[in-house]
Amino acid sequence: MRLDQIRELIKPLDPDLLQKAQARLDNLTKPPGSLGRLEELARQVVGVTGRLEPQVWPKLVCTFAADHGVAAEGVSAFPQEVTHQMVLNFLAGGAAINVLARFAGAEVWVVDVGVAHDFGPRQGLLDRKIRPGTANLAQGPAMSRAEAQAAVQVGLDLANQAAERGFKALATGEMGIANTTAAAAIASVLSGRPAGQVTGRGTGLDQAGLARKTAVIERALEVNRPDPADPLDVLTKVGGLEIGAIMGFCLGGAAARVPVVIDGFIATAGALLAVKFCPAAAEYLVAAHRSVEIGHQVMLDEMGLKPLVDLDLRLGEGTGAALGLNLMEAAVRLLREMATFSSAGVSDKRTP
Repeated sequence: MRLDQIRELIKPLDPDLLQKAQARLDNLTKPPGSLGRLEELARQVVGVTGRLEPQVWPKLVCTFAADHGVAAEGVSAFPQEVTHQMVLNFLAGGAAINVLARFAGAEVWVVDVGVAHDFGPRQGLLDRKIRPGTANLAQGPAMSRAEAQAAVQVGLDLANQAAERGFKALATGEMGIANTTAAAAIASVLSGRPAGQVTGRGTGLDQAGLARKTAVIERALEVNRPDPADPLDVLTKVGGLEIGAIMGFCLGGAAARVPVVIDGFIATAGALLAVKFCPAAAEYLVAAHRSVEIGHQVMLDEMGLKPLVDLDLRLGEGTGAALGLNLMEAAVRLLREMATFSSAGVSDKRTP
């Protein structure tokens, strides 16, 4: 599966199938629409998978890790070495994503797309390193266009592999110190909003740190002039390697007709790049939650996606997406397992 094939592979959801899913939902033993967003989610999964009785297990969370040269500008409250340290924590099973993935019954794939550290052979780590971190986007392009395309291809390949291995629901996650800076730059370009309207505190910057971070993004946009009509140019100029991989993962999941649950601010930047590249992909994506990062809702609005929950999350890793997998399974189980009025011998709503 190549990026130049994607637009031909991703089709809009079948309205007739969605209507059949709605008819099934309306015939379950409950007032119509009374399960709210769970009904919407179940209907969407039917449309994505093409099956009136879909399943969303087994599940997979793919956490992509990479470093960012813009960390040198002091845009994060944590040092860059935390990226590789947290990758080791993921592999040891001790991070929040490991806990929530276990709770969701999901497998976790940890992928090194561009961490500035030599892990050597490491059990459980998928080595897809393109380069050891991006360049400083405040001084020039974060990467070459070829590197950006390679990052996207990593995500495409892994989504395809996951589908071939039988995973029925995918979720995105990431790790990379300073990646909220790259994500905010992407949000600014693709939404047309000033940097100050989409830039948040990331890992916990104070007011001075936030002002510095915003200024760095403004400088990056001035230096690089990314083209909002060309998502690959945006990724090349101000993106991150893990964000590119998430873009590819979203597109690959959609092409394979597997629903993709997207996590918070950084993962949504990758998803937005995917949707700008192929608008039909938006119907295959599920926004797990709304982050406290101010630019997150802006990007969700750009894609027409409604978050399932708002829990003031801002960790990343795929934590919110793992929770979204639980809600997706709940929605599908209701569709598959609830009795209908006729099968349960329950009277339907009276006709006036």
